[in-house]
Amino acid sequence: MCTGRPGWLTVSLRVGKYKKTHKNIMINLMDILEVDTKKQIVRVEPLVTMGQVTALLTSIGWTLPVLPELDDLTVGGLIMGTGIESSSHKYGLFQHICTAYELVLADGSFVRCTPSENSDLFYAVPWSCGTLGFLVAAEIRIIPAKKYVKLRFEPVRGLEAICDKFTRESQRPENHFVEGLLYSLDEAVIMTGVMTDEAEPSKLNSIGSYYKPWFFKHVENYLKANEGGLEYIPLRHYYHRHTRSIFWELQDIIPFGNNPIFRYLFGWMVPPKISLLKLTQGETLRKLYEQHHVVQDMLVPMKCLSQAVHTFHNDIHVYPIWLCPFILPSQPGLVHPKGDEAELYVDIGAYGEPRVKHFEARSCMRQLEKFVRSVHGFQMLYADCYMSREEFWEMFDGSLYHRLRERLGCQEAFPEVYDKICKAARH
Repeated sequence: MCTGRPGWLTVSLRVGKYKKTHKNIMINLMDILEVDTKKQIVRVEPLVTMGQVTALLTSIGWTLPVLPELDDLTVGGLIMGTGIESSSHKYGLFQHICTAYELVLADGSFVRCTPSENSDLFYAVPWSCGTLGFLVAAEIRIIPAKKYVKLRFEPVRGLEAICDKFTRESQRPENHFVEGLLYSLDEAVIMTGVMTDEAEPSKLNSIGSYYKPWFFKHVENYLKANEGGLEYIPLRHYYHRHTRSIFWELQDIIPFGNNPIFRYLFGWMVPPKISLLKLTQGETLRKLYEQHHVVQDMLVPMKCLSQAVHTFHNDIHVYPIWLCPFILPSQPGLVHPKGDEAELYVDIGAYGEPRVKHFEARSCMRQLEKFVRSVHGFQMLYADCYMSREEFWEMFDGSLYHRLRERLGCQEAFPEVYDKICKAARH
C-alpha cells in the first residue's frame, strides 16, 4: 500500500514508480486542526503545507521553531522524509520539533505515539517514507514570533576562514538563524539573523515581493562589493526567501527571470509549481535532466565541512552551494550521530548543472554517497539515490526500523524504505 497522492504532486523531483504497482489509499487530510498557545502546540493533518502554516501562525504571533523553506512542502513529507531550516542549529531537524504522531497501522488500528508512549514507533517514523503506517495527524511545537528578522550579511574568502566562521556562528545560541551561500570553493556569504519587533525603516527589505531580485543574487552583491550589510526582513518573507527562485533552480528554467524588466512585468507569475513542471515533463526530458542536473542534500558532521566542500567541488562542481547547520540529537531511529551525544552537522545542498568534466550521474553520485557514508553522514531521501541495499543500510541505522516492521506486520503491507526511494531498486 501507499498514499494515493500522485507522484507529480510531491516536491521531490523523483516520480515514484511504486504508485503504479501498489494499492493507492487516498488520504486527503489537509487541515490545521488546532492551535494551543498554552501548551505551545499546533495539531495538523499530513497534507498541510508550510505556506498554510506560516500564513496562519504568523498572523496570530506564533511560528514553528523549524520552518522549511518552500511553500508547498507538506508536514507529512517533512516527517516521513525530513526538513531543515536555518534555525536547525538550535532546534534540530523538523522531526525534532514534533511531539506526537497519529498513525493508522497495517492492520487498520489507530495509534498515537510520543517520546513516552509507543516511543519505539515515535523515533522510527521519521525518514521511514510511509513504510510503517499512514500518518493522519501530528503535533508540533510552536514558539512566539516577531515581525522581522534582523539579518547580517558577511562575505568571507578562503575555505578555512569560511568553515571557521560558519562553525563559530552555528555554535552561538543567540543566533536564531544561520545560513551560508558558497559561490565558489573559497567565496561565501554567511548570514546570521535574530527575530525582532523593531526595524530601521531605511534598512527594511521586503525580499519576498514579486519585483524584488532573487535572494541568492541579492546576497551575491555583498560578495561582489566585498562588504557586510544589515537588513530587516519581514518574518514570512525571510522564511520563504528562496521560494521565488526555487533556491537557484529557476535560473536554469527561466534564465532571464532575474532581469528587472521581467520581474516587474511577470515576477508575480513565478515560481512555477514544481508539481506542474513534473506533470508536463516528458520521459525523454526527465532522463536528460537526470543526467545533466544535480539536486542533492547531504548531511555531514560539521567537523568534516572543509573535506566535504572539496569533495563536492571535485565530484560535481555545482555552485552556489547551500550550507545549513543543524544539531543532531542522539536518539533512536534511522538517523543519529555516531557517538552518544548530540553533534553539530551541516546540510550541504547542491542544486544545478554540474560543471565537472565528463559528468556521469550514476558514477559521480555514487562517489559522493561513498564519501558521505565514510564520515557518518546521511543523504536526504527526496533526491536520486544510487546506493545498493547494503550501502543504504550502512548509511542508515535500520535496527529499530526492521524490528518494528516485523512486529507491526509491515512486510506484507508496505514496501521497505529502500525499495521505495532508491534507483537501484526501482529500475
